Amino acid sequence: MPGLEKLNNAKTASVLVVGDVMLDHYIMGTTSRISPEAPVPIVKVQKEHSVPGGAGNVALNIAAMKSKVMLMGLIGKDDAGIKIEKLLAGCQVDVCFEKTDFPTITKSRVISHHQQMLRLDHEESFNSVNKESLIQDFEKKLLNYSVVILSDYGKGTLSDPQEFIKKARAKNIPVLVDPKGSDFSKYQHATVITPNFSEFTAVVGACQTEEEIILKAQNLIKKLDLKALLITRSADGMTLVFPEGSKDSFVSIPTEAHEVFDVTGAGDTVIAHFALAVGEGHDFVSAMKIANRAAGIVVGKLGAATVTREELVQKELVQKEFHSAMVLKMGVLTEQEASQEVFKAKKQGAIVVFTNGCFDLLHTGHLTYLEEAKALGDYLIVAVNTDESVQKLKGPTRPIRSVKERMEMLAALKCVDWVVSFPDDTPERILRLICPDVLVKGGDYVREMIPGYEFVSSYGGKILIVSLVPGVSTTKIIEKIKN
Repeated sequence: MPGLEKLNNAKTASVLVVGDVMLDHYIMGTTSRISPEAPVPIVKVQKEHSVPGGAGNVALNIAAMKSKVMLMGLIGKDDAGIKIEKLLAGCQVDVCFEKTDFPTITKSRVISHHQQMLRLDHEESFNSVNKESLIQDFEKKLLNYSVVILSDYGKGTLSDPQEFIKKARAKNIPVLVDPKGSDFSKYQHATVITPNFSEFTAVVGACQTEEEIILKAQNLIKKLDLKALLITRSADGMTLVFPEGSKDSFVSIPTEAHEVFDVTGAGDTVIAHFALAVGEGHDFVSAMKIANRAAGIVVGKLGAATVTREELVQKELVQKEFHSAMVLKMGVLTEQEASQEVFKAKKQGAIVVFTNGCFDLLHTGHLTYLEEAKALGDYLIVAVNTDESVQKLKGPTRPIRSVKERMEMLAALKCVDWVVSFPDDTPERILRLICPDVLVKGGDYVREMIPGYEFVSSYGGKILIVSLVPGVSTTKIIEKIKN
């Protein structure tokens, strides 16, 4: 996760938001009885308030981080439109609206005891409105901003987003899209699109496995000419997918939400903070982690809420304290213990490296190999062949040392975190328990021939080969002793 200084620098980014602007009206009250007129609850109204919604909420998320932001879109010549302009001005959001003869989109929510009881929508589609003036204004403003967000709620402002995408791309300005509908072809040539999982599967079809998600996402990336695809997956966190052939095919992270009151506007928060991070110069993976942290905060609030820089910083401090307090059981473990400890470490974002072997008569070649393996991640787990499996591989005179001795020697090394034994001919079964981020083998292996290659590759794990120290091996040591 980026450090605190990176979060504090987010104010240097500037974002131009284009999309469907709405007014979210909240009616709050208490409920204690059912109406005698119909079987519906009676809400005793205690207060009402309004906030900008849709693309307006995206802009508010950016302004809450004290960053420069402009919102462009369509509103009506009505009281709701005037109210949106005043609310945004009060939150330091610059606006450039086209006023139409259609009413401003308004959503009224009736809420009682933190529960939404009813929603009333006042809207007419802006599909038929001529967007030429809006596009011209967009081109004039474009060079003043480091990143563009297209916030599509399907209300017609972005019925044809290609003109916006082309003009931004011509000036090398990233375009991030929060999409809508089942046809993503209209977002072709954008930089990144950020569908939720339901939106994603509505476009590519049902996905039964992680491998299928990645494959279909990469096909969509290729079809749309995207740099990446960020899929938000509610309780399952987020998955960032890169084009086929990239160094990393995908990166998944767990959700950071601990208590969920309301998911309203969570997607707005994700794309706002992702855009801020990209505009600041972060890579896409770091941007996803920042957006995930912000989303974890905002779903703990009621309604379309925002996240401040101070809240993000405080969240990171809490996470760091938790990490430092997290105690993992190290050393020689059973298979079940190893699986549990690796799961805990990976849930906190750690990179787990896996390797395996006999490790009979531990020598400097082993040490160099293991140190290089550990350098590839945060934790190293070593799977050791049992005595019986070593005999199958090396013959009846091996191993020289028992599996208990070999495991204890490995566990004593500073670079090794966990050691576990396995009785099988290959480590495939234990790999399925561990699901490491990186699988390492030493020697002159061909990657595709390494046991576990297909499984680890299926979920985006890396398979790496480390060169062994020439002239050093257990076999040569044994031969020297014999001679």
